[in-house]
Amino acid sequence: MKNAVGREIPDALLTGGREVYQGKNHMDGRYIQKAAPKTRRCEKPQESKVVESIAQALRQCKAANGMTFSFHHHLRDGDYVVNMVMQTAIEQLGLEELTIAATSLGSAHDPIADYIEAGKVVGIQTSGIRGRMGEVVSAGKLKTPAVIRSHGGRPRAIEGGEVHIDIAFIAAPTSDCMGNCRGIGGKSNCGSLGYAMTDARYADHVVVITDCLVDFPNMPASVEAIDVDAVVVVDSIGNPQKIASAAARISQNPRDLMMAEDVAKVIASTPYFKDGFSFQTGVGGPSLAANLFLEQYMDDRGIRMGWAIGGICGPMVELLKKGKVGKVIDVQDFDLDGVNSIHQTPGHFEMSASQYANPANKGAFVNKLDFVVLAALEIDTSFNVNVLTGSDGVLRGAPGGHPDAAAGSKCCIIVTPLIRGRMATVCEHVVTVTTPGDCVDVLVTDYGIAVNPLRPDLIQCLDAAGIPHVGIETLKEKAYALVGTPDDLEWEEQVVAVLEARDGTILDVVRKIRPFTLG
Repeated sequence: MKNAVGREIPDALLTGGREVYQGKNHMDGRYIQKAAPKTRRCEKPQESKVVESIAQALRQCKAANGMTFSFHHHLRDGDYVVNMVMQTAIEQLGLEELTIAATSLGSAHDPIADYIEAGKVVGIQTSGIRGRMGEVVSAGKLKTPAVIRSHGGRPRAIEGGEVHIDIAFIAAPTSDCMGNCRGIGGKSNCGSLGYAMTDARYADHVVVITDCLVDFPNMPASVEAIDVDAVVVVDSIGNPQKIASAAARISQNPRDLMMAEDVAKVIASTPYFKDGFSFQTGVGGPSLAANLFLEQYMDDRGIRMGWAIGGICGPMVELLKKGKVGKVIDVQDFDLDGVNSIHQTPGHFEMSASQYANPANKGAFVNKLDFVVLAALEIDTSFNVNVLTGSDGVLRGAPGGHPDAAAGSKCCIIVTPLIRGRMATVCEHVVTVTTPGDCVDVLVTDYGIAVNPLRPDLIQCLDAAGIPHVGIETLKEKAYALVGTPDDLEWEEQVVAVLEARDGTILDVVRKIRPFTLG
């Protein structure tokens, strides 16, 4: 069956009431029954929940074959916890047929690829999948198709009972002996623990893994002891220096700065740019650089930003400290400036992923966004965006909060160069649709600006401001003239990953590439 973005979804996936994607507002008004967290056993008072090892915690939580373990990725490429837990579960306790339900997985988790090839890990549910794991899954080595969800779609699925977590593992920079834990105060600080909050509330069992045990009570707690079964103290939960990537820095590239300036011009031309406006920017050189030019427009008009959300970096923290933004509400920190600011800088607050972007609650923050500025691996002539698969069809990225913020905001701006190397970024059809075109409003490239025809009001705004723009077909033809028309990828029938829209409908599938050889 074809869905609303023209993707063919295999009938075999449309069982148990599952639907294909039918537009960003298709699910509006539907009630989704929340799954109740499992009733905890009654316990007599205890002095401590600290156990001697991860193995003991697994035994205490009755870890067994076929279970689903969840993890969060606030330490990003510096995370050690996923590998430690899976190694203990598989090599020490002999568990198999396991599923990993993670907020994202990256190159730090390359060792998990071996467990997939050995058939010990049979399921992956995540937002991001990169590195060797992405290659192995793309090669069809995972027993079941990976399920890819956005940061808002994941808590929706957990709260609705679609994802049942047997044991949630919380990588906590600090914890007390009872499991009250925070993302600051230790040697491996990661800032917000917003992704872990839903897991802790809905999992059958919760294990906190920390490298800094502090005095009871560790308050205010991001995850509270009332949900925690065991605490394990290890030498190190990760390397916080690897939280920030090269993309999480303001670009000094003249091309990127030019695009960032155009982004700010577009924002300033709209009626939403007024005192108290709300804003989110993605992590990417041009996206972050837009903050600099936006600040100039704010100063010129004597306005300030009301609030900002998302993965928080140093540039937004600086705006907060200058008084240019009223509040920063934070589900994840993308650099150490963000980490060191949360709970320290007045007005910098923490929130859960559900509060951030869950489309099935009654007030996600993304639904109040005026602007979001996001990057793209590819964008096609229908304004569909791909941030998951490379031009070779291999899993190399993550939807993250991209689809959530795009769907919720009044004005979603994609900023990307027209070409990367010898690849056209603006194309006829993206490899994989991760953010539907009906959620994207404006494209800014180094060769021009295009506005989605679904937004004639924004076209009028740009025209009134004297900002030139062209049809997206014109940008595609320019890209193809520069680097050539790309060859079509050849796919096998095997589905290696299912991409859910944020509302749980099926947006796209990723098939095994023909031929595929592991690099």
